[in-house]
Amino acid sequence: MPGTPMRWDAGPRGRRPRMNSSAATAAAAALVVSAAFVAGCGGGSGRAARPGDAVRSTASVDRTAGSHLLIETANGVRLRPQATGGHVVVADQAVRARFSARDALSVLDLDCPPAGGDCARMPTVEVPAGTAVTVVARDAGVDAAGLTGDLHLTTVNGDITLASSGGSRSAVSLATRNGSIRTTDLRAATLSAATVNGDLDLTCADAPGAVDADTTNGSVRFLLPPGSPSYAVTTATDNGRAHLGLPTTGDRRAPRAALRTVNGDVTLAAGP
Repeated sequence: MPGTPMRWDAGPRGRRPRMNSSAATAAAAALVVSAAFVAGCGGGSGRAARPGDAVRSTASVDRTAGSHLLIETANGVRLRPQATGGHVVVADQAVRARFSARDALSVLDLDCPPAGGDCARMPTVEVPAGTAVTVVARDAGVDAAGLTGDLHLTTVNGDITLASSGGSRSAVSLATRNGSIRTTDLRAATLSAATVNGDLDLTCADAPGAVDADTTNGSVRFLLPPGSPSYAVTTATDNGRAHLGLPTTGDRRAPRAALRTVNGDVTLAAGP
């Protein structure tokens, strides 16, 4: 529940995290740490999570419907759905994961231990259905598939790929500086995609109400499913061509799409 402190489930003595059976089966040495949003649930054992708490193996955090997860990392991340329960699970044991609470957010900080070693630059994080996710990455990509909440994914040096995600009411924003952005089978009420050096290849499974796509050095391609309504389209390119393969309209009540680049082509067309 937003604004409610998380708690570590530290077991009956408040010292050692409690191992669940699935984690023991997957990795006998894995530590399982649960942090719950506690609100009218009678509290629970354990102490409040503090910044800097860390686990080096599988970790999980309970969440309530509509919660918001912020993931911060100097590398990248791979996001997948968590189908077996209402937990966020960090699946890569070599990655150091810290959970904390910040205002209405559940914050997950990912990094590699100081000793280095075999630490994944794209660790997998499993997210429950309906969770809003914000990612702030830096020197690797963000790859997401099968998520159903609002998505705000950013990195600096890396590609962003998003497949079979979103929903009819989802707000989706994707941003990188040096990399391309690609979506497939995306559902969203609004879609924003921006890069400086890279292409934008946006394929949607339904028709978002508003689309903003902006790059400097790259092409923009926006593909819609058959039967989509006509869009009020704005295109811009200095060194390239605009290809409008679908009917457009000047009706201000219509869904809108702003497709912009400096060096590259702009395309609006029917998807596969």
